[in-house]
Amino acid sequence: QVQLVESGGGLVQAGGSLRLSCAVSGRTFSSYVMGWFRQAPGKEREFVARIHRSGGRTSYADSVKGRFTISRDNAKNTVYLQMNSLKPEDTAVYYCAARSNDYVEWGYWGQGTQVTVSS
Repeated sequence: QVQLVESGGGLVQAGGSLRLSCAVSGRTFSSYVMGWFRQAPGKEREFVARIHRSGGRTSYADSVKGRFTISRDNAKNTVYLQMNSLKPEDTAVYYCAARSNDYVEWGYWGQGTQVTVSS
């Protein structure tokens, strides 16, 4: 069983930064593709970023490209999302997720952490 626990959310002013963390239980963290998603009030959950097993390949939603950076530390079973130049439209609940490869569903999800960006 894989469990994901996000932390690091909070309230920040526009232009500020936050770093989200997602701690993953289990011994096979390095075998999972990890991702971040977000869901704003009244909107569907959307993809933010993903990172492959070794951390060598990453991809981002256009809306966050150049501002957000996803990274992972396989020794610490943790994936991070560094968020810079935050905008009010980045306000959402942020979720981390895991899957074994890019051809299957995201099978594991965290409980989410709230990020609120004030203008």
